[in-house]
Amino acid sequence: MGALLATLLLGFAMGAGLIFAFAGIGHWRHRRLLGGVVGNYRLLPDGLVAPVAALLPWGEMAMGLALVSAAFSPLSGRAGALAGGGVLLLFGWAMAVNLRRGRGFIDCGCGHAELRQPLSWMLVVRNLVLALPLLAFAALGPDLHDGLALIAAMVAGLAVWLGYNLFNALAALQSSPLSVSMHPIRLPTRR
Repeated sequence: MGALLATLLLGFAMGAGLIFAFAGIGHWRHRRLLGGVVGNYRLLPDGLVAPVAALLPWGEMAMGLALVSAAFSPLSGRAGALAGGGVLLLFGWAMAVNLRRGRGFIDCGCGHAELRQPLSWMLVVRNLVLALPLLAFAALGPDLHDGLALIAAMVAGLAVWLGYNLFNALAALQSSPLSVSMHPIRLPTRR
């Protein structure tokens, strides 16, 4: 595998690690609401909603830690990438099922408590875009030994994390009442 591809995949994995770690922290901070978010998807039997909601933040934080440390622990990084890619595909599938049911109004639970984010196909695509490089990382397992490439991967990871947060903020704002005030003024047309 080329050094550039290895650097990009490692950077993406580290960025996804930050995404999972902060999502886990956010879900843990709002754990009283998380059961409702998980239950709103209506995909689990009632008896499993509370246990899944209780374990989800810890699983996200564990995946995040494994991915952030992938450069120093390649085996756990590959395991974290496989788990993270699988979880992203599972979440994307859950969103798609609810969108097909006409339930796009429910909150995705993407970790932004201050900006409610209803389900959308854009979020399903986002999860797919995030999952594919993680699965590639899990399969190829790039291992970098060059210090400069490792620094580049860390910078790329930070860029992935910042880009993800920007995407989520813009997607959440688009569905908020504030979005009407951000549209350009349209003048009436003459007949």
